[in-house]
Formats: sequence, C-alpha cells, structure tokens
Amino acid sequence: MAELEHRLNNQPIQQRRKILAGLIGQGIQGSRTPAMHQAEGERLGLHYLYQLLDTDPMQPAPRLADLLQAAQWCGFSGLNITFPYKQQVMQYLDELGDTAKAVGAVNTVVFKDGKRIGHNTDLSGFALSFQAQMGDTQHERVLLIGAGGAGLAVAHALLTSGVQTLLITDVSAERAQELAQSLMAQYGSDRAQAVAITAELIPQIDGLVNATPVGMAKLPGTPFPLEFLEARLWVVDIIYFPIETELLKAARLKGCRVASGAGMAVFQAVAAFELITGLHPDSEAMRATFNSLANSSTKHAELVGKETVDKLTSELDALRKK
Repeated sequence: MAELEHRLNNQPIQQRRKILAGLIGQGIQGSRTPAMHQAEGERLGLHYLYQLLDTDPMQPAPRLADLLQAAQWCGFSGLNITFPYKQQVMQYLDELGDTAKAVGAVNTVVFKDGKRIGHNTDLSGFALSFQAQMGDTQHERVLLIGAGGAGLAVAHALLTSGVQTLLITDVSAERAQELAQSLMAQYGSDRAQAVAITAELIPQIDGLVNATPVGMAKLPGTPFPLEFLEARLWVVDIIYFPIETELLKAARLKGCRVASGAGMAVFQAVAAFELITGLHPDSEAMRATFNSLANSSTKHAELVGKETVDKLTSELDALRKK
C-alpha cells in the first residue's frame, strides 16, 4: 500500500484524477472539512480541490437552487451540505439514498450522470462517534435538543444505538412533535416524546445531545439551562467549531462526561469522501488532519481556489440575470 501511495503521489499533477468538491453552509469559516478531504485526496494520489461555499459573505446571498446549479455546471463531483440547508436542499435533488430517505435530511450531494443524488452520512457519523465515546454509559433515556436537519440524523442514530426513549425539544414545539411522531411510527410508540426543558425533566434523563447550531462561533450561547447540569449526566455537542462550546465547558466543570462534535465530523467526512470519490479513505489519516488543525490559526477558507470561485461566481451572476 505504501508503495502504491508513493507511486500515485509522484505522478505529475496533470495526470492525476481531478476531483472538485465543496461545502455549502452559513458561517462555516471554521470548518475543517476542506482540509480533511484535500489531505486524504492528496494521500490517495488525486488532484483534489475542496471549496468552502459560505453563503454568509456572498452578497447578495445566492438562492440554494442557483448555487447547486452553478456547482453542477462548474464540474463539481459532489457537495457537502450543512446548516441551514440540510432539509431545504432535498427539493432540488433527483434521487435520495436510503439513509437520506429515512432521516429526511441530506448532508452530501453527489453529481453523477447528470443527476443530483442526496445522501446522509450524519447518521452513521454520529452513531460511530457515540458508540466510541458514550457506548459504555447509561443511555436508556436521552434528551435531544434540536429537531432540525442535524437533529433528524442524530435522533435515528440514538434510537439505533441503545437509547430506549428519546425526549425531544426544539425552539419550535411543533417541529419537535413532528419528529417525535415520525420516530414513533418507525420505532414504536414508546420510543420518542416531545418535551420542554424543565427542572422536573432532569431526573428522568441519563444524558443530553445538542444538535442545534447554538454554541457555534457564529451563534454563541447555550441551548440548555446551565443551572440544570448535574455531574451524573453525560453531555454531547455535535458542534466542533469551537471544539469546546459554552455548554461543554460548563458541563466539564460540573463533572459531567463530555464529547464534542469532532468524532461525528470525522466519521461523516470519511463516508462523504467515499461517496464523492468512490475510493476508501483512511479514517485515522483524516482524524489526524482534523486534530492537526486544533491549534492552527490558518483560515480554512484560504483552501478555496480563486480560479474555481471566480468561475462559480460567474455562473451565479449568469443565473441571476435570467
């Protein structure tokens, strides 16, 4: 294997298979996904360019439909999709993979034979991370905060990872209730329930998962009342920039067992890389790249190739003029 990697990596760049991929989201300048994909692509002998397509600084902000069309015209092999587009993107796709259908959210789009095919690697990514970090904990009754695109995948992952009853809360009580009803239809009437966070709820749970964007650098704060934290609870946050959110910091200081979104970020990226390239990546190599950026001051957005961005911008301008 080492000999093959050496031979591939010493090919002239013009002879390497070219892969163009990207991430669409808002406020994603801290994402480590571009570095993970590009480093693994290079290791496997690809000419791999991963674009960070942050709609926050794009003025005027493009419609998601136009951004997908422009990326397809520019020759992208695939895209990762993150907050707040994981559900919105589904209406613009031609096909859905089984997991995306089951979850009702997409975080990876593959362009193949003129079609847009949606997949969800968040479910497996969170499940693998949860089993590795919290598999030995008591987790019969768990509080899930957030019923949006990421929350959908996390909910399914928890219910297939040993959680018997999932208590769901969201800023939209209606959305929490809709998710609970959907899960009950699939897993059983006693497996999910929409709730509000109250002092009376805390003794009923073994741990909690934050699947909202609250706590990101873009959206500081905490979705869970910190005064309700107890040392016996475990706390998982799917956010990884920053690695230690306000919620995780407070939980750690309280004596709770905690886990960040780093594991989920790596595992979902591994699966997305395989979908986009058709190659089997090395999960430990991608984890090493992720960890190497922990103390880096490099702006990950600098990984974006100017020529490709200019071309994408040109395509978007053409779409706007129609």
